[in-house]
Amino acid sequence: MSPWRDLAYGPAEAERIQFFPAKSPGAPLLVFVHGGYWQELSEADSAFPAPGLVARGAAYAALGYGLAPRYRLDEIVDMARRGVRWLRRNAADLGVDERRIVLAGHSAGAQLVAMCLDSEPVSAAVLLSGLYELEPLLHTSIGPAIRLTAEEAERNSPVRTLRPGMPPVLAVRGAGEPIGFADQQDRLVAVARANGLDVTEMVLPGRHHFDLPMGIGDPADPLGREVLALLGV
Repeated sequence: MSPWRDLAYGPAEAERIQFFPAKSPGAPLLVFVHGGYWQELSEADSAFPAPGLVARGAAYAALGYGLAPRYRLDEIVDMARRGVRWLRRNAADLGVDERRIVLAGHSAGAQLVAMCLDSEPVSAAVLLSGLYELEPLLHTSIGPAIRLTAEEAERNSPVRTLRPGMPPVLAVRGAGEPIGFADQQDRLVAVARANGLDVTEMVLPGRHHFDLPMGIGDPADPLGREVLALLGV
């Protein structure tokens, strides 16, 4: 696998990308945004899909962002958008085809990816067991932990921001997840279809919330096959 590069996409210390270039120029790119309820993990924890994707001709970018409670959710969403914008605008220098950029996010990362779909154009989005209606979080320990307000929840709930013309969406969850994640995906899929979006839904047997992303770069995994098809490799 090609050596990875540590890249800065913005002024904050946390605005970093671990980039794994493809073997040849003009490659598709998968951008992965990690979860952790906006409070944990980083781009350094998200390199696991890179070997499989690079071996099959794609580039891979793990996008980091500032964590709550230091950063408010509005700021975190802005960082994710800024990172995607930076990658697209620097695609040629990175050996990437800007017309073949696929975003993927897990859990809170899926919320961030979904909030990027109205900023820079991308070819598709892979949303893994995400949080798409944030109002329920106001009534859990997560809301106070990230200093979430009702106004922030409304602004940053993807089910309230989806609109016609957005790129195709692949929504995936494990069959062994808590019912709340099933409800979240059901809401997203219903709103996406109501807006005329091209949306594909998958529920993977025997998978749970934490092992779901592990198959992203594996062609033997049903999720991996779908991701590779979206990338065109």
